[in-house]
Amino acid sequence: MTTTARPQNPVLQRTITSDSTPSSSSNSVSASPNDTPTQSPSATSLSSLGSVDEVEVKNARPALLDTYGNEFEIPDFTIKQIRDAIPKHCFERSAIRGLGYVARDIASLAITFYIFNKYVTPETIASKPARGALWALYSVLQGLFGTGLWVMAHECGHQAFSPSKTLNDTVGWICHSALLVPYFSWKISHSKHHKATGNLERDMVFVPQSRDTYASRWGTLAHQVSELMEETPFYTALHLLGQQLGGWQLYLLANVTGHNNHERQIEGKGKGKRNGITGGVNHFFPSSPLYEKKDEHLILLSDLGLAITASILFLIGKTYGFSSLFVWYIIPYLWVHHWLVAITYLQHTDPSLPHYDAHTWTYTRGAAATIDREFGFIGRTLMHGIIETHVLHHYICTIPFYHADEASDAIRPIMGKHYRADTKGGSLGFITALWKVSRWCQWVEPSEGANGEGKGVLFFRNRNRLGVPPMKIAAPVPQSTAGNMAKMNVIVGADSDNE
Repeated sequence: MTTTARPQNPVLQRTITSDSTPSSSSNSVSASPNDTPTQSPSATSLSSLGSVDEVEVKNARPALLDTYGNEFEIPDFTIKQIRDAIPKHCFERSAIRGLGYVARDIASLAITFYIFNKYVTPETIASKPARGALWALYSVLQGLFGTGLWVMAHECGHQAFSPSKTLNDTVGWICHSALLVPYFSWKISHSKHHKATGNLERDMVFVPQSRDTYASRWGTLAHQVSELMEETPFYTALHLLGQQLGGWQLYLLANVTGHNNHERQIEGKGKGKRNGITGGVNHFFPSSPLYEKKDEHLILLSDLGLAITASILFLIGKTYGFSSLFVWYIIPYLWVHHWLVAITYLQHTDPSLPHYDAHTWTYTRGAAATIDREFGFIGRTLMHGIIETHVLHHYICTIPFYHADEASDAIRPIMGKHYRADTKGGSLGFITALWKVSRWCQWVEPSEGANGEGKGVLFFRNRNRLGVPPMKIAAPVPQSTAGNMAKMNVIVGADSDNE
């Protein structure tokens, strides 16, 4: 197979350097309406929580520290500078080229299925353990090829697949439906994620927990979190296992890791609705507050695609046995969504990444709050470079993946120290980053001593004695005590007047 992402320019090799770590500053530029990427109408549907430009840029002199202890500087470049730095041919999309990659992924899936069903049988391999190991390998391979096909449908959702919106949505709907993904439903919510990346009130996925939320889950108070300084490997492992096995399904069903500010939707569709299995916020109901009324027919079309695929799978199971269906499709399906969750989690979660409150966030800042990683041949070829060029993707999501490396190299000088990449260890480093990030990144809070605009820039902290410790927060005064103190002040004041 040929590599699908251009090898990196050695001069601009994306590795961790002092230039890619944040430092402190007071300057910032917000995006203008003309700076934000142009998308198709169905891809630009925003939740009615505010405009990209509803930002008051305030002066600040904060001492902002990321989790590693590096000083952070708020980005001061614009989307226009980013766009102007990218060679014009990088914006060109080829339907023939895109269809070629889709054909390659489908052929990889079909050939693997054929080879294993023909040659990994009791007649050809007598050893049951050997057959079991080979079928396990089958599930891993199909999971990788299936993830590649998922990424191509992702390209369609961003209109990066071809110049034709009709072709993009047709191919995307077919490919995602085959993988039991509600194409249009995902496309709309994913577009909103791109429009609000890093915004703690409006982002649609991997919104980190606040200190209060994290503390409440441990049955304690926010000011006590900093005292819970002990390593929790069992909890970390359990959380990571649950995230990788069911994170994608819970996101679709209950909007897990998405924002929970649905009451603010102007249309009123979010009234009384909250994230959760029974909260009415999911990717399958047209009534979900994730969508506006004009999008409801697209949600039904997504559901139709899922129904067709589910019917075909049921017939396969009934004809060939559901145990065969489990091996052929269900286990590879779980692998696909393991990779999907791992990729997106590691693209938006890292000790070096900031998050912003609604008053401090801008489109430019949010797009810079992402990180590139490296997954070698698997990432660059089988998964079409989605792991290695994600920062660029958040600035200009309509650039096709086969131009993304060149475009990434072009914007890095503009981003300077604000560009982040963790390529240490290659493919192994990508996998081990799951454990590292889970231990380092548990909740977000402002830097201690931050003031002005700096209060709206939040960084990950943890209870594992890793990196910058959490802020020390004074215990709240009980209301009864506060009331008694107030009474005493009144009495003292009265006595002073009498004197």
